[in-house]
Amino acid sequence: MAGTGTAHLRPEDETLLRVQDLVVEFPAGRRKVHAVSGVSIDVRRGETLGLVGESGCGKSTTGKAIIQLPRPTSGSVRFEGTELTGLSGKKLRDVRTRLQLIFQDPISSLNPRRKVGDILAEPLRIWRRGDRSEQLAKVREALDAVGLDPDVAMDKRPHQFSGGQCQRISIARALMLEPELIICDEPVSALDVSVQAQILNLLDDLKERYDLTLVFIAHDLAVVRHVSTRVAVMYLGKLCEVGDPDAIYESPAHPYTAALLASIPVPDPAVRPDDEDVLGGDLPSPLDPPSGCRFRTRCPRARERCAAEEPEMRAVGPDQFVACHFPLVGEGGDGAGAPAAADGDGHADQSARAAGSERADGDGSDGDGSDA
Repeated sequence: MAGTGTAHLRPEDETLLRVQDLVVEFPAGRRKVHAVSGVSIDVRRGETLGLVGESGCGKSTTGKAIIQLPRPTSGSVRFEGTELTGLSGKKLRDVRTRLQLIFQDPISSLNPRRKVGDILAEPLRIWRRGDRSEQLAKVREALDAVGLDPDVAMDKRPHQFSGGQCQRISIARALMLEPELIICDEPVSALDVSVQAQILNLLDDLKERYDLTLVFIAHDLAVVRHVSTRVAVMYLGKLCEVGDPDAIYESPAHPYTAALLASIPVPDPAVRPDDEDVLGGDLPSPLDPPSGCRFRTRCPRARERCAAEEPEMRAVGPDQFVACHFPLVGEGGDGAGAPAAADGDGHADQSARAAGSERADGDGSDGDGSDA
């Protein structure tokens, strides 16, 4: 699965953000954590890119590395044609006013000692945007845009609000400098389901109102489908699959994507999950990721080639790209792991799409991990 390549990237002049071969590594004693390894994504103006994967796959690190927090180890990050990795000091700070971040934990991302009005006005004061009356008007406008009463909210502190209300305040703060791109780092994962729907609808409304472009990071594929115009699936620091949400959800090409979709709970107590759809094994350590395809130690379709050769991103349909030697749809590589049987429309049958119809026969591991 997890592979490299840029076949899924659009022409640079069509994109607002283009990330190519992004690598982020952290020191760990004499070793290093391979948090992000060769990730390439792009986002057109007005799009919402959904970046999904299980915990620890590197999606949040990717989002933060885009705004150079932390600085990537290597790779390219171009925003409106400007290479961010080569900027520093004032030039980088100037660009960051057009890039904003909504954090995962809304409560801890807000200063508990300051009033909400001061929190929202701070970026305007730092960048000297307008006089005090204009700044106050901007704060009131932002609070009203996210569904909070300015007269009630401005003089309160974060601890006096619920989690959902704090996330609305965080979204308002991100809007203060009128950014072009907002990176949403799991903005609803800490919220109740009912509140999640409110925040998702709010983001969708604000996107249209302020002409925003979003990178939406999440581990819930059902949530991502609701908000995204394009989806990228990550596993252990690598991309698995990229493409149109409808194509990926209706006919996933990568076994990992299929396993994630199969894990979405069905709201029916009479429906029991199929044991064959459950992804076995544990996530390998990013300190010592498997050779070749990083998913092979848990993949039901793994073969010897998966350990020896890293898959390249390739097209398997209109706006659907996969990094897999033996995908569930499209060409099955060299035939050693033929794709699941297709129906008359050319799509894999339902059971195969869920998690693959074959189990590894033992030759998909070189000893540094166990097969699923």
